[in-house]
Amino acid sequence: MLHKKVFNFSASQAMIPYPVLKQIKKDLLDWNNTKISVMEINHRSDYFVYIVESTKKYLRKLLNIPLNYKIIFCFGGARVQFSIIPINFIKSKFNSTDYINSGYWSNIAINEAKKYCIVNRIDVLYKENGLIKVHPMNNWLISNNSLYLHYCPNETVDGIYIDELPNFHNHVVVADCSSIILSRVLDISKFGLIYASTQKNIGLSGLTLLIIRDDLININKSNTIPSTFNYQYLVKYNSMFSTPPTFIWYVTNLMLKWLTKQGGLSKVEKINKTKSNILYKIIDNSNLYHNNISPKYRSYTNITFTLSNINLHKLFLKESHHAGFLNLSGHKAVGGIRISLYNSMPLIGVKKLAKFMYNFSTRYS
Repeated sequence: MLHKKVFNFSASQAMIPYPVLKQIKKDLLDWNNTKISVMEINHRSDYFVYIVESTKKYLRKLLNIPLNYKIIFCFGGARVQFSIIPINFIKSKFNSTDYINSGYWSNIAINEAKKYCIVNRIDVLYKENGLIKVHPMNNWLISNNSLYLHYCPNETVDGIYIDELPNFHNHVVVADCSSIILSRVLDISKFGLIYASTQKNIGLSGLTLLIIRDDLININKSNTIPSTFNYQYLVKYNSMFSTPPTFIWYVTNLMLKWLTKQGGLSKVEKINKTKSNILYKIIDNSNLYHNNISPKYRSYTNITFTLSNINLHKLFLKESHHAGFLNLSGHKAVGGIRISLYNSMPLIGVKKLAKFMYNFSTRYS
């Protein structure tokens, strides 16, 4: 049962499932019969420690996280990690790192990392027959002496997805999985560090989840790392070196419970791919909509396209908004249309949007 007649396709702050919203409403006044609001829970109390441990337990089970990996929650969004990762990993500004450039966010990460170390920028996109493709990983020009390799599997702005899993021997792989975390089955052992902001598939904005291999926690022993962003301290103090955003953590816990009830990530992945296939079918069979990415590298999380008649762009956004489909405008850097299909977007919302797109295309093609 839906709580409203609109569907939020936002690429940034994703919609929250109705059962989770209902539980939040209840707990705002009285959490777990404590007679206090969930927003008032002391982070040092047994009540909050229960939320912390429960959250990590759900994550380990859903993602099948190996025991030699630690789960950390860090202040801010994933963009903060563009700086924090090199600060925690490098020992000298002359250290070399590999950064894959596959779109908007990976490029921003590259520019930030340049402030702290030598960056070997590896451009992996190319065009063939007018379609954007990604060079396979075995063609990536990885350095022999780099401290780590950073890449973004899913570019939310560009709608590009790298489905191939890394298999680089003797290289530490760091991945920004903000938009795909918990949306598919993922082999954590292929990575040294995975990080993801919480506002897409994990809850609300303001936290970043990190899953880090044990041997990478103490690489940089310098005392110049900001304490609240020092991975060593975050592990030691169970992500609570200072007061964490407790309400965000609580919502994350509810989201993980909801995901678990959906049947696990295998089922969630199948549903997510079904949702994207419905929309790509509409796009591919229309003369009005155009996606310029080779099907193999299309994101099933962030679907981007343009209209062949640019004069219909504003009309499409106006009519879709009036019909209850919100936040379909593309990122300001690229324009066009963008449909974001995070876990919380129900299949019925996608089907209704597909029907709208088909009818709009029929009227204006």
